[in-house]
Amino acid sequence: MRSKELNQELRQRILNLSGVTERQNTGIHEDAFFVGGTMFMHIHGRGHCDIRLARGDQERVLAEGKARPHRWAPEAGYVTLIVDDEQDLKPAMDLIRMSHHHFASKQGVLRTEH
Repeated sequence: MRSKELNQELRQRILNLSGVTERQNTGIHEDAFFVGGTMFMHIHGRGHCDIRLARGDQERVLAEGKARPHRWAPEAGYVTLIVDDEQDLKPAMDLIRMSHHHFASKQGVLRTEH
């Protein structure tokens, strides 16, 4: 899968999560994803994912080596994961779903997915 197609597949998977909206070109983020009024992740370029997690989840994910610390906003719970190929989609979506679940449940927009 080429980089552009991979990015489109990733975006579509994120948008399939309940209550998610996308805002393109918001500040320094090319694609920012929101649940309710909260941005829970964003993408820079093709595949550079910054994902916001609950503090405990962030600590565990970093300790397990599943993501890197965010360069500018680790105190906000962000971690960074690069999606370079199809094999990176599943681990990325695992972290994105974790983030989505945390923020969606806080805002009461979580529903069962089929």
